[in-house]
Amino acid sequence: MFRRYSLKHYNFRLLALVIITSVFGLVIINSADSSYTIRQAAGILGSTAWMIFLSFVDYKKILKYYKLLYAITIGILVLVLVIGTTAGGAQRWIAIGGFRIQPSEISKVLLVLFLAALLGQKKDRLNSWVFLGLLALILLVPLGLIIIEPDLSQTILIFFILFTMVFAAGMPYKKLGIILAIVVPIAIILFIYIQNPDQKLLKPYQWYRVMAFINPEEYDDSVYQQHNAVQAIGSGGLSGKGLNNDDPTSMLNANYIPEAHTDFIFAALGEQLGFVGCMVAIGLIVAIVVECILIAIRSKDVAGRLIGVGFAAHIALQTLFNIGVVTQLLPNTGLALPFFTYGLSSLLTLFTAMGILLNVSLQREPYKEKDLYTKDFVDVKEYRDKDKHDKIKVKF
Repeated sequence: MFRRYSLKHYNFRLLALVIITSVFGLVIINSADSSYTIRQAAGILGSTAWMIFLSFVDYKKILKYYKLLYAITIGILVLVLVIGTTAGGAQRWIAIGGFRIQPSEISKVLLVLFLAALLGQKKDRLNSWVFLGLLALILLVPLGLIIIEPDLSQTILIFFILFTMVFAAGMPYKKLGIILAIVVPIAIILFIYIQNPDQKLLKPYQWYRVMAFINPEEYDDSVYQQHNAVQAIGSGGLSGKGLNNDDPTSMLNANYIPEAHTDFIFAALGEQLGFVGCMVAIGLIVAIVVECILIAIRSKDVAGRLIGVGFAAHIALQTLFNIGVVTQLLPNTGLALPFFTYGLSSLLTLFTAMGILLNVSLQREPYKEKDLYTKDFVDVKEYRDKDKHDKIKVKF
């Protein structure tokens, strides 16, 4: 599983960004609810060690077992439906000792690796409707298991991650257009249908959340979290009220921001550190996404590129959904803010993804540029050595 690597190719930028962002999140968690600080700190330390270990494990060896990765995904998603613990009307967690693991979180990494390996081998078959149909059926199984829990937000997020990977793998635009021409009208019809109180697709609490987003005045009891979150962010102003403050006007201090250390941590961040703090947090996450994309661009094989695309989409889309919920631009879903939200499952998922991506970066393609005479792409070092050799010959 291991091979020799040159540390000069190690992506210390990504490593540093992940650690800095996670420590920043730890500071916000400590200020929001200090009772979770030690456990989160221990999780960050353990996850960092795991990430560094994974960064030296050859990702190609892992991808050889892509069928096993798919089987494990199905296994843990079935297991949570059998022995999982229930909270908030959903059966999404498996209790192990004093911890709770969320299989749908872990499945994001496993499905990205599975799809990257599969498309790396079958990329040329993306022009076939038969292959696309079989691929859709294969991916619908885990998505269906997640929606049964129920966890609609995770299902939608994973669908978009996987769809982004299929598109990046080279799905023809013509087929993409046909698929969108079918899917978009169906989505519109379903959206109209679920507004009916007698609809059978959504659980009651899910229906209330959607209706509260559409008609917040009528269902104000279902959007109080988002209302309070928006007010908290607005009250932070430019620079915020400060970490661990004792401001009597603080909505966080008055416990008006439920789940301030988890799904609504961005509201706590906005109130305490203001617009500046929010921009720093978003900037750090964007920097991580950019690093993921750069690694994808420089990867030397299709599977490595798709891993980079998949994990970039994971972090970017989940951040968009979380902040969209907190700022009341999207219905309340319950997705974590990457690297900031408290939770072992989220930490383990993200650090595993970054560890694998660091190994992809270690095996990246050397930078190439076009030879002025042959117009072919050549290795920069070899080109310069050749150019230097030619100059020496001319000189003598």
